Amino acid sequence: QAQLVQSGGGSVQAGGSLTLSCAAAGSRSRGMAWFRQAPGKQREGIAAINTGGYTTYYADSVKGRFTISRALDTVYLRMNDLKPEDTAMYYCAAKAAAGYWNVSTYYNDWGQGTQVTVSS
Repeated sequence: QAQLVQSGGGSVQAGGSLTLSCAAAGSRSRGMAWFRQAPGKQREGIAAINTGGYTTYYADSVKGRFTISRALDTVYLRMNDLKPEDTAMYYCAAKAAAGYWNVSTYYNDWGQGTQVTVSS
């Protein structure tokens, strides 16, 4: 079982940038992803990266603005051109089984969550 500890996040104005980090000890052999959940909405997968770090996936809502990467035991989410609709609690997750990258049931280890708030 992996331990995922998140850092980063905070408040920013629209058009700004933030970087989230996820220290994921024990997850080098697992695919990793970032999910987010806004109040009253379901948790959605927004970005994922494979074990080697050479394949990435993005939700249409963040494609071209967000970048997922990994180095050793840490996974990053660089978020540019943030919009108010990006406001949510963000979670990193480690994949447990083969399956769609954006389906949360395939992930069994989760970070504690970090709030991102974008004001207009």
